[in-house]
Amino acid sequence: MARIPNPVRTRKDGVEVVSSVDKAKFTLHELIRAANRATGAHLRRRMLREARKMPGMRKNRRLGAAFQYWARRRETDLVIGSKHGTWYGSGQELGTKNQPKRGIIRSTVMAETDAIRKIQGQFISAIEDDNRARAEIDTENEGDNDEND
Repeated sequence: MARIPNPVRTRKDGVEVVSSVDKAKFTLHELIRAANRATGAHLRRRMLREARKMPGMRKNRRLGAAFQYWARRRETDLVIGSKHGTWYGSGQELGTKNQPKRGIIRSTVMAETDAIRKIQGQFISAIEDDNRARAEIDTENEGDNDEND
């Protein structure tokens, strides 16, 4: 579990300034990672569903481990693929002399573009909701908008 950064406090002439930029960056980074994990899990389920439609793959036990996703921490990106050197993974995705090109990963990602945007939007809108709530609860500016001043 990553450590949430503490806010930076600066004191000058009796005034204390608190900067939570690092905490906001951390929150944004973690929301992006969570969105990538949710997107990867969704796409993996869809790829397995498509792969099970192929002849002889309906009850294959090894197929469940064929497709994987990696939501990388430092790069904050999502990598989707199949295990290295498997006949049911890369051989059927790219095609070989014995296997036709089926393109399960590519076709699934292209077909699920709207679902990907919806999943990613759920995590990004959480930031918007948080900001709206904080703006409405702002207690320091009470009375600034009074018309009778």
